[in-house]
Amino acid sequence: MTSTPGGPRRRDGAEDVEDAEADNGRLRRFAAIWSRAVHPMAATAMTLDEFEDYLLPLARRLSEALRTAPFDTADAYEVGAALVDAQCAEPEALPAILGVIDAYLVLYSSPDRTTGDEDVRARCARLQHALAAGFVRELRERERDERKALSHAALTARIEAEKALHASEAKFQAVFEGAAIGVGIAGLDGEVLVVNDAMARMFGGASFFRPGRNVTEFVHPDDAPGVHELYRELVTGERDHFRIEKPHYRDDGSVLWTNLTVTLLRDSNGAPQYQLALAEDITEHRLLRERLRYEATHDELTGLPNRTLLLERLDQVLAAAADAQRFGVCYLDLDGFKAVNDSLGHVAGDRMLRAVAERLQGCVTSPHELIARVGGDEFLALVTGPAAQADGTAMARRMLAALADPVQVEGRELRVRASIGVVDGRAGEICRAEVLRSADITMYRAKAAGGNRYELADADESARVIARHSLSNGLPSALENGEFFIEYQPLVRLADGTVRGAEALVRWLHPVHGVLGPDQFIPLAEDTGLIVPLGRWVLEQAARQARAWQDAAECDAERLRVNVNLSPCQLGHPTLVSDTVAVLENAGLSPSALCLEVTENDLIGADEDALRPLRQLADLGVDIALDDFGTGYSNLSYLRRLPVSTLKLDRSFTRGMQRAPADPVDVKIVEGIISLAHTLDLAVTVEGVETAVQAEHLRMLGCDTAQGWYYARPGPPERLHTLALADAS
Repeated sequence: MTSTPGGPRRRDGAEDVEDAEADNGRLRRFAAIWSRAVHPMAATAMTLDEFEDYLLPLARRLSEALRTAPFDTADAYEVGAALVDAQCAEPEALPAILGVIDAYLVLYSSPDRTTGDEDVRARCARLQHALAAGFVRELRERERDERKALSHAALTARIEAEKALHASEAKFQAVFEGAAIGVGIAGLDGEVLVVNDAMARMFGGASFFRPGRNVTEFVHPDDAPGVHELYRELVTGERDHFRIEKPHYRDDGSVLWTNLTVTLLRDSNGAPQYQLALAEDITEHRLLRERLRYEATHDELTGLPNRTLLLERLDQVLAAAADAQRFGVCYLDLDGFKAVNDSLGHVAGDRMLRAVAERLQGCVTSPHELIARVGGDEFLALVTGPAAQADGTAMARRMLAALADPVQVEGRELRVRASIGVVDGRAGEICRAEVLRSADITMYRAKAAGGNRYELADADESARVIARHSLSNGLPSALENGEFFIEYQPLVRLADGTVRGAEALVRWLHPVHGVLGPDQFIPLAEDTGLIVPLGRWVLEQAARQARAWQDAAECDAERLRVNVNLSPCQLGHPTLVSDTVAVLENAGLSPSALCLEVTENDLIGADEDALRPLRQLADLGVDIALDDFGTGYSNLSYLRRLPVSTLKLDRSFTRGMQRAPADPVDVKIVEGIISLAHTLDLAVTVEGVETAVQAEHLRMLGCDTAQGWYYARPGPPERLHTLALADAS
């Protein structure tokens, strides 16, 4: 194996072969474990070794799907179908299949350092869900094919039965008794006349069909809606047949599920004469389907309903008539649960989740309430009924009260805190996505307010959060589409009232919301990382504009400079110095014509590594201004170690000077700051100057420059040159 200086080590062919052999060995061990767990429950004719060989490529597909980017569950879906093809369709097989995958797939898959353990476990869970879905789908396809075959047999039996009735009692009897499915004949009044042995066995013996037994007695609470109307239409001749899935009680109290086809037999003149019933026992398939349905709609860890079932119930509520009922949703998220997993491990975290789930389930007091686990430490409660809003709030209170006492986990008492967002609504007025989004936003409001509390949804606040999200999504394309522009606010020298330069202020011309100020999108740009390319664009535009001002000025052009704001992300970016130098060179602008503004809070506590880029820029001749001075520590002693040349005094210190007489306290504070700044050889700029009285006070106190609406509002760059030719005061 060789390596290149400063680069990663190269792998040779032998090492790749060793890795491949190691991967094959791990997958072979996984396939062996899988085979031993599933083979006893499968109806396959394969030996254990043959079954292991069959599972090995399936294990490889799961392992590759677990680690492949982008993540895709299609292979797991097909693996589920392949297991049904291998005769693993018994009810006990699927839990064993999923159990081995859950316990061993991640362990025996090839390691991938690019994917975190949490993400891998989440992927493994999704692969299990996809495999179960593929398993169920293939099972249903098989069941459908079998039903088609049985239906064909039933049709054949019906035809043969009709021929036998019309032609020969002997032939009919042969077909009747030899049919593999249950066959019975009843009169139009419902009295059972005769059944074959297969039908009798289904119902527990011939004694079930004792003399005088009537089909109208075979009712069950789970009968499909409308079955009685179908039967009435059949015996009256309005329809010739119907088919349903129907449950029946046996004499011992057990339940038989059948695919039941009932056909009307007519005489040679076409008049109704008999009912012919063909029944197929589907009890085992029904139980398997119900078990798979339960596993698909319930959380394996806690036993609570999962997200799938809750969303089904919510969709049912939302699809109801507008005046049907109200509903309430409580979205609960545990506060600080990650710390439990990180400090005590995931086993302790799982035990805590089970304890929390048990307490939350105890909050359910009526059939109109449902609590589900929808994520790692996230739970949703759905409340329906006319008083859903009050009930939803009451549910939130009960949930917080249920979690008030500490949870015992591995001998430790763990306190449980939770934040809950409560949303109420009326069916027909809001969609599912809006409900969940509002609940999520409201839950985070509760968390931001300190947690361990609930908050009620606020439509205006949700709209603001959604608008903020929309702006965040639109930022990248806005920069590409040229939607940003810059306005400039003059910086005026107080001694003679002339323009010293201007501060560059970026604006966003949004296609929907119009012109947006920096306070509306700069925090979003910092959160998304777009502030670095946006800041470079602003610096490039401002530098070119400063050069244009200097070229257009008739005299003393070098005195005009441009101020550009730097965000904390830009300060920490490794290319800040090189980018700034490149921008100045490309614009043909002297470093002394550029001033970079950094807020005081961004430099509080900064170490030498953080200050190094600013020192390098200052050494090049770029001015560094400390913006919003006085809003941080307001400690002038730390200025001695900062590479700044200008203080921009926050406007809050000079508001008391806007009218005469000026606030004497404000005057003393500003006078002291200016005096000490000048002692440290720092210039002082005041922002937010709005009146002539305020400007005169600042001039008399020795302030160097000022900016504010008294002189000019931010505007297009050409206005600055016009202003520079006149006395700004």
